[in-house]
Amino acid sequence: MSRKTSRKEEYARKLVSPEEAVKIVKSGDWIDYGFGHTKPIALDAALAARKDELKEINIHSALSLSPHACAEADPEGRVFTIQSWHFGGLDRKLHDRGRCFYHPMVFRNQGLYYRKSITNLVDVAMLRVTSMDSRGFFNFHCGVAAERAVVDVAKHVIVEVDDQLPWAMGGREEVIHLTVVDYIVEQSSPPEIVPSAVASETDRKIARHIVPHIANGACLQLGIGGLPNSVGTLLAESDIEDLGCHTEMLVDAYYELYKAGKLTNKRKKIDRGRSVYAFAMGSKALYDWIDHNPSLAAFPVSYTNDPYVMARNAHLVSINACVEVDLYGQISSESSGIRQISGTGGQLDYATGAYLSKGGISFICCGSTHKDKQGNTKSTIVPTLSPGSIVTVPRSQAHKIVTEYGIADLAGRSTWQRAEALIEIAHPDLREDLVKAAEDQRIWRRSNKVA
Repeated sequence: MSRKTSRKEEYARKLVSPEEAVKIVKSGDWIDYGFGHTKPIALDAALAARKDELKEINIHSALSLSPHACAEADPEGRVFTIQSWHFGGLDRKLHDRGRCFYHPMVFRNQGLYYRKSITNLVDVAMLRVTSMDSRGFFNFHCGVAAERAVVDVAKHVIVEVDDQLPWAMGGREEVIHLTVVDYIVEQSSPPEIVPSAVASETDRKIARHIVPHIANGACLQLGIGGLPNSVGTLLAESDIEDLGCHTEMLVDAYYELYKAGKLTNKRKKIDRGRSVYAFAMGSKALYDWIDHNPSLAAFPVSYTNDPYVMARNAHLVSINACVEVDLYGQISSESSGIRQISGTGGQLDYATGAYLSKGGISFICCGSTHKDKQGNTKSTIVPTLSPGSIVTVPRSQAHKIVTEYGIADLAGRSTWQRAEALIEIAHPDLREDLVKAAEDQRIWRRSNKVA
């Protein structure tokens, strides 16, 4: 009997309905849905249908891109509780209803958490994967992240095979073999589209401050939102050449740079000629670009987000957004007071790695103001962080902070130098209040002049 026939037979033997597959779940189990696009659809619905038979089911997830059937079927949370590594809009709404809890993490450590600290918290992994190849491998497509670590510690593994998902070339840890799978179910649906955020005029002003600092051959890490799109657009229209990509998240801005002939990866010191990433979110065009593309390489976050790995690329430029910065240089990017709104993600990883890179720069950006719930204009640069706000990047790791009014370089500066630099990029109408606060906090006086 040929190996090919044997694999087909093993596949057929493990192929069951979603309803049959989820019978393996018992009360008290921890389920893992993986990251982003690996969250299953048919299995989630089948598990939700068992709500009257089960008790105390916890579900690990991250950056959910479709509603959780389990949460919707159990609105009071008597059976299913979602535990998320990173909040998107859907997770945030569940959290506000008391249905979802956040797992604090530094993204580069996610795989290590599974392999070292929570090895007993994956009873059943349920992950959406690509169709199987001729050698018996399934692929983690847009959600490589830490999925291999999940599989390695799971007591049982169920894959939901989706023939519409793109195959992500590796890298490493981007595949799972048929032999380690307990059950297979099939469900065909396109990968979730994540529309690019529309850039605001503030985003465009911030981007115009950043782009002059990006040199030919620079290696880019772009976060999510309108700002990275603005940076990508300006770079695509510029004379800058031979940009590289080493990032946690592959977004449409990179595809636009590729189409403009700017993204070549020719000058990277490692993984030359390839754009490196851990997960992807964006348009159908982005997913089509990923599919079997050898110029892209999907790696686990233990590699993409290791500061010492990324720093091997010279002129690494990291661009991310934040919620609030205080006059000490503490950066909050994931909560609004005690309300968790996103997660640490890889911001601290890249703030560290970009600064370690020869010629590298870490930019963390925000508009100078925002509106509160009452519609009042408030400064995003504040005397001290709002009570309960989480410090995502400590002041000791902060580098360049950018608003539409300019760039404040905090690295190596004293508390009074930091305060003055930040006040200078705050909204002009709100600077005097910040000056008074800095004086009260004894970190600034009017006679100080930054050299």
